[in-house]
Amino acid sequence: MQHDSPSLDKLLEENPRVWRGRDRNLARAPAGLPSGYEKLDRHLPGGGWPQQALTEILTEQHGIGELQLLLPALASLSIEEPGSDHARPGWIAWVAPPFQPYPPALQKGGVNLSRMLIVRPRNDSEILWSAEQALSSGTCAAVLLWPETLDDRASRRLQLAAEKGNSWAIAFRPLAARSEPSAAALRIELRADRESTRLTILKSRGGSPAVLHNVV
Repeated sequence: MQHDSPSLDKLLEENPRVWRGRDRNLARAPAGLPSGYEKLDRHLPGGGWPQQALTEILTEQHGIGELQLLLPALASLSIEEPGSDHARPGWIAWVAPPFQPYPPALQKGGVNLSRMLIVRPRNDSEILWSAEQALSSGTCAAVLLWPETLDDRASRRLQLAAEKGNSWAIAFRPLAARSEPSAAALRIELRADRESTRLTILKSRGGSPAVLHNVV
């Protein structure tokens, strides 16, 4: 059987959902949203956070630098920057945060507090529903969520919603979720001890795993 290679190549090129695991041509990767950390951007296809996609951040506990890692990007998304190809002012939605966001720290990091939206659903199914609605609305530049569970099907729905709404989804999950399947374009593990913070890129669509120290 003879395959129509040109047609296959065209499909792979035009469909961003098709992930070619062996494709190392990172020059074709869509432009990413700069993270604000040069060391991290060098290891991310497109030079930054994947846009219109789901990112998962796995941590052993809250408050070890995961929000600091996102702060520069969230600031750029919440404030209008004329002439920028990356920043798209919009709502920054926080869905079921396990803590009360601290406005002074966010403001110091450059986040426009008037663009923040905090949603507190009653249960896990409402967390996922709220995040999906916010992502697909077209009005949220980023949606942060803390789900109790996130199976492969739910992660795919979030990925599709992010694509539909031109938004960035960030799901915070425990380290135990590392072995679970996920449709996320990027999965990062963050660990901290007394001496350093270690960031491990577990999965990066179009990229490769990496271990980085003291990014934040």
